[in-house]
Amino acid sequence: MLILGAGEVRAVLDGAEREVVAAVDSAYRSHALGRTQVPQSVFLRFPNADRERIIALPAFLGGATPTCGVKWVSSFPDNLRRGMHRASAVMILNSVHTGVPEAILEASAISAGRTAASAALAASTLSSSSPETAVTLVGCGPINFEVLRYLQTVLPTVDTVTLYDLSAERAQSFAAEARSVWPTLQVDVAESAADALARHKLVCLATTASAPHLGTEHCRPGTLVLHLSLRDLTTDSIHSSVNIVDDADHVCRAATSLDLAQQEAGHRDFISSSLGHILVAGERYVRSDDAVTVFSPFGLGCLDLAVADVVRHAASARGLGTTLDDFLPTKQQVFA
Repeated sequence: MLILGAGEVRAVLDGAEREVVAAVDSAYRSHALGRTQVPQSVFLRFPNADRERIIALPAFLGGATPTCGVKWVSSFPDNLRRGMHRASAVMILNSVHTGVPEAILEASAISAGRTAASAALAASTLSSSSPETAVTLVGCGPINFEVLRYLQTVLPTVDTVTLYDLSAERAQSFAAEARSVWPTLQVDVAESAADALARHKLVCLATTASAPHLGTEHCRPGTLVLHLSLRDLTTDSIHSSVNIVDDADHVCRAATSLDLAQQEAGHRDFISSSLGHILVAGERYVRSDDAVTVFSPFGLGCLDLAVADVVRHAASARGLGTTLDDFLPTKQQVFA
């Protein structure tokens, strides 16, 4: 059993943005081609606690080196007031031949990297008719910081970022850190969500919202909204936009904005396509200049597997992690 802690996972992921995006790209294509198994995620919720949850995401990812496993990821927004991270996660990777668990990885960085790589891949795939030079980030937490890191990798023309967060202090802290990491990046903080949404034609929403609270009426025509937190946009905004998803069955549940829109409409005809099918088609996609395009990724477990597999193999090659040879019982112990 290989065990990789947070520091070891981060050591592998830092500077590996292009490799992670390539792994996520490949996983999306495999999913579109039916080479994955992604059961519905299981949500564990708690009495009298609407915002807290722990989610299990099991998956199988086929290909030259197939893998399977599960991510167990929690979201406790009140942790921020405790001086803790909102999310924590662990992954278990199993052998597809014996089912034996082979690796345990601290997965908060894997989850953040997968999310950011998915957003960056969507931004580069659902391209604008003119070069992207600026992005608005709504929600100034670790996910959007990773999104900014990955956008800097895949869209080097982006030289301006506008921030908005309900906490002005958090927005200013994010801005200071971004200026430190990318000294040439122009960073400013908007005074309102409406102002932020109107600034640029690339917008990323990564908040802890549990119910819709934003409309797209302030967005410019031709804007791409990376709707990572899934519950920010009103159903009217969903119905009036061009909607791209990762998987319609997964994203239209658990009270996401698309789930609520589906309940209102009685169908999901408002979904245009999936990112995986657009990638497999192989033709350049240019989003509409007249409408808002919304990318809503549920966050498929096969993407986490793809990133975790990159981490596992790179860590093993570098001699990172702790190997426990006696983690599993021997045959003699089982039948003793």
